[in-house]
Amino acid sequence: FTDAEFYQRSFDPQEYLREFCGLSNVQGQPNTLLTQSLRSLFNMFSMDGLSGHTLIDVGCGPTIYQLLSACERFQEIISLDYTDQNRRELEKWLKNEPGAFDWSPVVKYVCELEGDREKWAEKEEKVRKKVKQVLKCDVTKANPTAPVSLPPADCIVSTLCLEAACKDLATFRSALRNISTLVKPGGHLVMVTVLQETFYAFNKQVFSCLCLERSMVEEAVEGAGFDVKLSEVQPCVPGDARADCKAVLSLVARR
Repeated sequence: FTDAEFYQRSFDPQEYLREFCGLSNVQGQPNTLLTQSLRSLFNMFSMDGLSGHTLIDVGCGPTIYQLLSACERFQEIISLDYTDQNRRELEKWLKNEPGAFDWSPVVKYVCELEGDREKWAEKEEKVRKKVKQVLKCDVTKANPTAPVSLPPADCIVSTLCLEAACKDLATFRSALRNISTLVKPGGHLVMVTVLQETFYAFNKQVFSCLCLERSMVEEAVEGAGFDVKLSEVQPCVPGDARADCKAVLSLVARR
């Protein structure tokens, strides 16, 4: 199973963004995993009670798509990732530095879901203002942000992270218990997780993925002290050589 050090050594955020974070892939096929995730996140962050002061993004990678709906419901965002180069890549975009990834097509897509495509520049500005900290985290630690201790947040969001960071179900269950400490009682967990995926690949490198079923994820979330409020599965488009995922689970739970 791909270990944390391999990510630190070999994960190339710019190649990852190029491969997985455009609205269409390099071959011009629509990126349905991304657009499905954007629609799911839009729906989940529109739910009653899913708002508050602070949101923590666990395992953000070099990406911001998971914040585009969330930023309308929270005042402050803290982004966490294990890999140094992912955090640097994210900060490049947050600081509007030259060479940062162009998220504008994705931002426009979300603004269209919200009913006003023209607000995309405003939304980018909102995300840049609201992300207050970008910190290292390790979901296998009891305090994932050690040595920093964060006050518990109103909500945590985690997209496509835990299944790539956890080598077996016991580690996955333990990671959920660990990140549950980041959210206050009554707060929410929002997750997007791929199901029945064993790998994803880009830039001639293969990364492992823990093969999960919906029931395993729901039970792990409940085992970490949450009540599942929403759980929806959408099938993946078959025939993508870059990953073998069968479906995507969108989940909202309350602690």
